[in-house]
Amino acid sequence: MRRVAKLSAACIASAALALTATACGSTSSDNDTGSSSGDGKGVKVGLAFDVGGRGDRSFNDSAARGADKAKKEFGGDIKELTAKTSDTEADREQRLSDLADAGYNPVIGVGYAYAASMTKVAAKYPKTSFGIVDSVVNGKNVDSITFTEEQGSYLAGVAAALKTKSNHVGFIGGVDVPLIKKFEAGFVQGVKDTNKKAKVDTQYLSHGSDTSGFASPDKGKEAAQGMLDNGADVIYTAAGSSGNGAIEAVAGKKGAWAIGVDSDQYNIPGLAKYKNSILTSMVKNVDVGVYDFVKSVHDGKPLTGTNTYSLAKDGVSLSTSGGFIDDLQAKLDAAKKKIVDGSIKVKTTP
Repeated sequence: MRRVAKLSAACIASAALALTATACGSTSSDNDTGSSSGDGKGVKVGLAFDVGGRGDRSFNDSAARGADKAKKEFGGDIKELTAKTSDTEADREQRLSDLADAGYNPVIGVGYAYAASMTKVAAKYPKTSFGIVDSVVNGKNVDSITFTEEQGSYLAGVAAALKTKSNHVGFIGGVDVPLIKKFEAGFVQGVKDTNKKAKVDTQYLSHGSDTSGFASPDKGKEAAQGMLDNGADVIYTAAGSSGNGAIEAVAGKKGAWAIGVDSDQYNIPGLAKYKNSILTSMVKNVDVGVYDFVKSVHDGKPLTGTNTYSLAKDGVSLSTSGGFIDDLQAKLDAAKKKIVDGSIKVKTTP
């Protein structure tokens, strides 16, 4: 999770050729994950991660999988820089600019926090293709990769409502921003539409410009423990790596279930010892959006505008790993059908 906020363009360029980035004053987590393919046809992908970076077992890791797939398919290399919770707009602008200056194309901002900085930087580098996940940036050279998180979260709410034995469930959000409010809104609506008697506790780990709620497993664990102590037996967490702590807390209570987010967390090696407590995960296919964008740049036809990955397009879904929702599948399929055909309108605000 450690990153240097500013690196010179020369430093980044040399890092692509070096065995380590320590000569540039960066930490071991400032990774250059690949080397040139040598065929002149590879991709040079610049990834500006949100807080937590590669290894968060959730959101950033999903984006990383998309870039990794593109590199494996097309060759080339990837440069990764990661946000800190103390970032300013100037830090984010510098991070994006450094990647563009070093010749990375496309440059991808992983997370809504890059919206304002990308608006400025993309205009300064018209020959570079930029992508942003979870926000919309207007620019001729920008691909805005968005998802219908509320729709997938609605299904998570249906699953929670059908699985709870205490009629008491919980939602933990990383930061109380509009994006995460979409997760809350869909989840609560799904619970209430399915089980009107169910109580839903809601808690956010940080507020406003404080993004620490996305990278604080201890806060996630504490929040989940509080909900468990209050009687909740299913907890859905949309909070990046903080969700790892929530899953750990849930695993410590017999009969309780965690619902993961972004990645299929049942299959994440770092969470293996808790997997039998992970009911399902609301998978957000950030990897697909990132791969599609990188491929479009590689093919010489860069995606631009807003490209939304919806439930109908399998942009969001519930994982079935572990078989814990197999008995609910018919009802989940029915709910999905109603969302897709418009019979159910899922809210985007609580």
